[in-house]
Amino acid sequence: MATDVKVPPVGESITEAVVVEWLVPVGTVVKVDQELVALETDKITVNVPSPVAGLLVEQVVKVDGKVEIGAVIARIDESASAAAKPAEAKPAEAKPVSTPAPVSTPAPVSTPAPVSTPAPAPSNDIALMPAVRRLLNDNGLQPAQINGSGPGGRILKEDVLNYLSNRNSAPVLPPKAAPAATSAPTSAPAAASSGDGKEEVVKMSKLRQTIARRLVEAQHTAAILTTFNEIDMSAVMGLRTTYKDGFEKAHGAKLGFMGFFAKAVIEGLKAYPSVNSEVRGDSVVYKHHYHIGVAVGGGKGLVVPVVRDVDQLSFAEFEKALAGLADKAKNNTLSLADLSNGTFTISNGGVYGSLLSTPILNPPQVGILGLHKIEDRPVAIAGKVEVRPMMYVALSYDHRIVDGREAVSFLVKVKQCLEDPARMLLEI
Repeated sequence: MATDVKVPPVGESITEAVVVEWLVPVGTVVKVDQELVALETDKITVNVPSPVAGLLVEQVVKVDGKVEIGAVIARIDESASAAAKPAEAKPAEAKPVSTPAPVSTPAPVSTPAPVSTPAPAPSNDIALMPAVRRLLNDNGLQPAQINGSGPGGRILKEDVLNYLSNRNSAPVLPPKAAPAATSAPTSAPAAASSGDGKEEVVKMSKLRQTIARRLVEAQHTAAILTTFNEIDMSAVMGLRTTYKDGFEKAHGAKLGFMGFFAKAVIEGLKAYPSVNSEVRGDSVVYKHHYHIGVAVGGGKGLVVPVVRDVDQLSFAEFEKALAGLADKAKNNTLSLADLSNGTFTISNGGVYGSLLSTPILNPPQVGILGLHKIEDRPVAIAGKVEVRPMMYVALSYDHRIVDGREAVSFLVKVKQCLEDPARMLLEI
């Protein structure tokens, strides 16, 4: 009897998911907890593990199909896993049995038919997502050329894009090899192209649809305003240069800029509580805990995992927590809990070269701090012009409950803490 594999609950507000890719084909003997299928919801991407060991006999839902929470998505025959082992042992015993009949040996000459065994190639391709397969085909590439950064070494779309941007340093196989990857018809519905090939229409994922809806919602429901300032990063950069090696040896974590900003933000939120609040109906909820969301780029796009109770964490604890969340984002293994209940967000566009921007609120939060590129600029210091590493920072806030004075003062507090980090240690 086959065992049903069902879609697990992934959050109270999530009722359905979409099948992104099957990680193993029908006919594969799987182990307990081996990942079978990747599902995408409007908040996270999850891989569903096998509840039992056995033979995957049916994929109930195809790629791009919708499934409800609790629905059967696959079936596994447990008895087949036990039968698979003797089946492998019998051929070994069969050899001596067949040896007494050498006369029949000419017949095996016809056995070159098994040369069709190059079929393993599709198994390398079957783990590819439709968008990845399409990129490979369009550019005449094969999976073996790309180093995958996804779970189990799977190739993500960003891996192909990174390869293409650096293809001068890597050999490109001729386009003739591309048809080998077209053996999976499931990628066809993923996109539609114009006849001249100048346009490609790709349906938005549920995650991207949710991001779009929430950003538009934020602009329609909040009175968003942005205030700017600039920070002399000399003191922070000096501390990092002096202590980064010792910090890493002592704590096993890198000393990054984000730890300094997170601690400075906490000081600003304590001084101006309205920036750490939310509108709930006709009430304002002031929060006395500090769960800081940090926007990071992941395998599925931009996500905002949350580091909790940052005010109670040391620099090392914060950096370790953030590094762990960043790894989860890259491997698409973030849970709903990792993305929930943030009270304030930090977005660092500077890592991509942004000099200035106006970040959009992450509802229901009423404040988001945008960081930007550190750039040497001439500034006036004690009546003299000096070149200093400067960074523009931007605070977008909900003007319904955060006044301009509070917003500007919050940003000045952050600036003071970073230009004189001793303030954070002395809490002044």
